[in-house]
Formats: sequence, C-alpha cells, structure tokens
Amino acid sequence: MSHLSGKNAMFLKVITSLIAFECSSNAWAGCDMPEVSLILPFYTSIPFLGVLLSIALFPLLAPKLWHRFENVFLSGWTFLSLSMLWQILGGYFLVSTLLGVAVHEYLPFIILLTTLYIIGSGFHIRLKAKATPFSNASFLFVGSLLASLIGTTGAAMLLLRPFIHMNQGRTYRVHSIIFFIFIVANIGGCLTPLGDPPLFLGYLNGVDFFWPFRNLALPFVMTVCPLLIAYYGIDSWFASKESVKVTAEHPVGKFSLEGKSNIILLVGVLIVLIGSSFIDCLPTYLILGQQVSSSHILRDIILLIFAFISYRTTPSSIHHHQHFSWGPILEVARVFAAIFITMIPLSIMLGAGEAGPFSSLLHFTNTGPQSFIYFWLTGIFSAFLDNAPTYLIFFKMAGGNPEILMTTHAKTLMAISLGAVFMGAMTYIGNAPNFMVRSIAKQSGIVMPSFLGYMGWSCCILLPLFIGVTLWLFW
Repeated sequence: MSHLSGKNAMFLKVITSLIAFECSSNAWAGCDMPEVSLILPFYTSIPFLGVLLSIALFPLLAPKLWHRFENVFLSGWTFLSLSMLWQILGGYFLVSTLLGVAVHEYLPFIILLTTLYIIGSGFHIRLKAKATPFSNASFLFVGSLLASLIGTTGAAMLLLRPFIHMNQGRTYRVHSIIFFIFIVANIGGCLTPLGDPPLFLGYLNGVDFFWPFRNLALPFVMTVCPLLIAYYGIDSWFASKESVKVTAEHPVGKFSLEGKSNIILLVGVLIVLIGSSFIDCLPTYLILGQQVSSSHILRDIILLIFAFISYRTTPSSIHHHQHFSWGPILEVARVFAAIFITMIPLSIMLGAGEAGPFSSLLHFTNTGPQSFIYFWLTGIFSAFLDNAPTYLIFFKMAGGNPEILMTTHAKTLMAISLGAVFMGAMTYIGNAPNFMVRSIAKQSGIVMPSFLGYMGWSCCILLPLFIGVTLWLFW
C-alpha cells in the first residue's frame, strides 16, 4: 500500500516530530516547578478560554474556516499565552517548566499514548456477531473491563474499529460512538493504575497498585451498569427506526484475531509500566533546574522500541483493514499542546494554594464536606483541563501523602480519582482517547457532534449518574 511505503522512515519521522514538538511546546502537567512568588492576574487565562471557545464554536459556526485555519487559531492562542508568561515570569522559568513537563509528565504520556495507538492498531478483529442492541451493549461491557487491563487508550484503539465495522450496516451510529467514549475510553479505566493516566500518576506518587480496584469497583458497577442499560434502550429505539433491518441480516463474519504477535508487545508495555516505579537506580541529572532521570528515559526508549517493532512487523494488510494513519495521534498532540500551554496560568493559580487567586475556593474545599467538593471540583477541571494534571493538582491539594489518603482520607482520594476518571468523559478534551475516538470515527464516515453537541449528550446522560454517585458515596 502506498500509505505504508517506507515504514521505518515514516515511523521515525512521526515519532521525532512528536517528541520535538512536545518538548518545545507543552506546559506543566504536574511536575515539580521552580518557586514562583508572583501571583498571575486572571487575564493570563484568556488564551486558554480562547482555545476552548475556538474548539467549541468554530467547528459549529464556521466549519470551513476552522478546517482551513485550525492550526493558525491554536498557534495564535499559544503564542499569546507564551508571550504573557515570558513577560511576567521570565524566560528561565518558562523554559525550565517546559523542560520539566517534557521529561517528567507530558513526553512520557504522549509516548505511551503513541505506543498503545500503534500496538492497538496492529490487531484486526473479526466478530461473528450481529449489530443488535444486546451484542453492542455486550461489546461495550467487555471494553469496560479491558480498559482497566490495557488502558483506555489501548482498549479504544483495539476495539473501536471492530465496533465501527460491526455496525457498518447501521444508519444511526453516532450514539454508539458516544457511549463508547463514555464507557471504554473513560469510566472503564478506573479499576487499575494502568487504566487511566490520572490513576497512573497516583501510582507513581505512592498509591498502592490495587487500591483503585478495592475502592473504585463499586462506583464502577454503579456507573457502568446504568450506562449499559441506557445504551440498550437508546440503541433499541434507533434500531427500530432503521429502514432496512440490517442488524438481523448482515453478520460480520467468523471470529478471528490477526496480529497476535502484538499481544507480546502489549504485555511488555504493561511490565514496563508496572516496573518503572521500582527501577530508580540509574543516575539523575540536573538540567535547567529539573531532575532528569535516566531510568525514566530508558522506560520511554523501551516503549518507543516496542512501538517501532509493532509498526514494522504488522502486515500492511492489517493496517489497511484498520485504516491506520498518523492523523488521530498527531491531532491529539496538536490540540493538547495548545491546551497544556495555555493552561499554565490556571495551574499556577491552583498550585499557589490559599495565597493565590483561588484562595476562597480552596478555603471552602478545606472546610466544607471535602469528599463531595473534591469530586466535583476535580471533575469540572478534568473536563476542560485534561484529567491527568488535574488529578495531580488536587492530589497535592489534599495533602499529597498517599498513606493518609489511602486510609484516613480514603473518601477524599476516592472523590479525586472518580472525578478525574469519570468526568474526563464530559468533553472531547477531558481525556486524550476521546479526541482520538472522535477523529477515527470521522475518518470512518461517522458525522460526530461538535464540541457543544457532545456536551449535550454528556450532560443529559452522565450528569444524573454523577449526581447519583455523589448522593450514594459522598453525601
């Protein structure tokens, strides 16, 4: 296939561009930062609001203009934010912060995301199943369990295209992709630190590996079961509106799994992630005020090697069936680069504690019914600021001591964890797999709703569930 020619060169080109782009342009995602005595004014958050409004409104009001000048708008807001921070905080602090996020948080995150995307695209699943409401709901349930084992990104990349293919004869498919984002790309990842980036950050900060399963299994059941029931009802209604009963006449074919060698690579990724926190014997180096760990660099190099092996050894026929392209991962990197840069001021404001502009909010958090407040504050910020750095901000705000948070303040840690993982599903930008699923669905010919249109679905379906979780667990 022409789009797969020169596989080695294309892989290296994309990975190199990702690393170079992220190292030079991403903002703080929870890493240790130099001390800052200045209090940022609220107007420094304007670029971030500009990015959100651009993503939300332009595709709806001026789709052709947005499609043509998306990079221009995002780059403009990014440059404006960097200019403000350069003038207020100084160049050294800004460069040090960008280096810190590249080494400690965002670069490992984007490498993991890319690795799971490539390995997940190396499988091709054929299912002998009819696209009935029951089979679709069963598929989403299996995906919710798999998400905690191989991560929401890995599960989404492994299952999305078979799910789309299984429903290719259906006229109404948008609701299925939306529920796929809810269940597989977000809520399903709450049972292990491997499931979702926020929990992985908690694991790296001392939270026991099995703590999420012991404490979040009940909320998982409380949320996923009603979602599956709601999906079954909605899908049954849409199925009744089909002009041709394709769900009963076009099975997808016999079950088969191609690309089995990627299973070994996937297991290797899990071993590397689990063992990364135990291997810290290699030297560290101080660069521009940031501690650079050789162990972490080695971990990321190993992940890239796994990705390269998968990309190089996966037959072109599988990539063709999977409609593999670099577009989704590059779109995620581009959009989230702008988001992470422009969110620096808000991160600093929150990180300043009660000495910052959010002092009233933090005082209310520390004196009110903490679990309830932490759940909703973490959730709201996760929906718009990306859930991984938001988790770490509120984790530190709650004291940052894993032993205390896992025992005496277990409800608080539960609230922070659930808020980050669950409410990352509220918007396209709340969790990186959301945008990737949307992009792949669009490439498959499914007309996905706009930013606000998706929020309409999430507010109507997810908010009542989250209110129920609040009343049951935290009130």
